[in-house]
Amino acid sequence: MDLLKIGDYMNTHPVTFQAEMTVELAADRLTISNQTGGPVVDTRNKVIGFVSEQDCLALMLKSAYHDQQVAHVSDIMQTEVLTVKAYDSIIDLAQTMLKTKPKLYPVVDDDGHLLGIITRTHVLAAIDKEMNSHYRKVV
Repeated sequence: MDLLKIGDYMNTHPVTFQAEMTVELAADRLTISNQTGGPVVDTRNKVIGFVSEQDCLALMLKSAYHDQQVAHVSDIMQTEVLTVKAYDSIIDLAQTMLKTKPKLYPVVDDDGHLLGIITRTHVLAAIDKEMNSHYRKVV
């Protein structure tokens, strides 16, 4: 199972966001994509932040009560982003996911440029596929 690599199971075409994008547009993208969050990238596709449904919901709810003006992703994005590499182990990531909150991790190259994302669902599917292949060999 140690041969399971993140790069083999990640989504290589995730929804991404830009810091200057409005929160409303970001929320629309999240809703349409059915993605719970996503990386904020700069013009070179380098990960500079992360925005989640929860971040958008909190600001939009506050705006509804206080009739606030337009906000941007840069106003709500998290700037400390937990990332993984494509060559990292699925098993190691699964163990990390049991300890920490993120359900989705940006996958970056060694320079911090976005390659894709990996979610708990991807990790679960990878482990399930591997376990099923071993089970078939035993039977």
